[in-house]
Amino acid sequence: MSTRNATSAKPTKQRDVWKMTMTAMLSAIAFVLMFFEFSVPIMPSFIKMDLSELPALIGAFAMGPVSGAMVCLVKNLLHLFMTTTGGVGELSNFLLGAAFVVPAGLVYQRWKGRKSAVAGALAGAVLMASISIVSNYFIVYPVYYNFMPKEAILAAYQMIFPKVENILQCLIVFNAPFTFAKGVCSVAITMLVYKPLSPLLKGNYRSAKTVQKNTGKGYQA
Repeated sequence: MSTRNATSAKPTKQRDVWKMTMTAMLSAIAFVLMFFEFSVPIMPSFIKMDLSELPALIGAFAMGPVSGAMVCLVKNLLHLFMTTTGGVGELSNFLLGAAFVVPAGLVYQRWKGRKSAVAGALAGAVLMASISIVSNYFIVYPVYYNFMPKEAILAAYQMIFPKVENILQCLIVFNAPFTFAKGVCSVAITMLVYKPLSPLLKGNYRSAKTVQKNTGKGYQA
């Protein structure tokens, strides 16, 4: 390998190491956040709010959509060791999280800027909410029926809004808006913390970029 190629490869390797390190760190934070769940007054007690997609969204903005999806995957793989749904809940959580952060990362990667970041993340939140109807109806709730009768679940929803007549209506009226609101919360917090965290998230990458720039071979994020 020539000196020129070796010099060019060094920043690339440094960038890859940075991405793996930051992805692992964000995955660990997301896994911990899964335990900080809480009930929401307007939802049945068995539905919990958590902000474990927040690190994945930050990762998608800082390192691209693949890293964001990897955070969603790793946190759920870790959670498999203590699953109560045989992995079904983790599968659904991964699908919803990826549906949220991948569009956000793709849009931000294509059009850098605060407005595009918000637009991409909100589009991801809409997609996540839509997919939640399908994943809950066909994947998650059929498993829950083994622990809580379908009639009891429906009754829990009807105590809040008596007009819902079946589980599908419950998912459309309650779960989809709840999932969207959950995504919006992650978007709002990300907009507040991303800029202060940016030096930490991109410190190694910027160092690598500076090295490559000094050698006359700069590259784009």
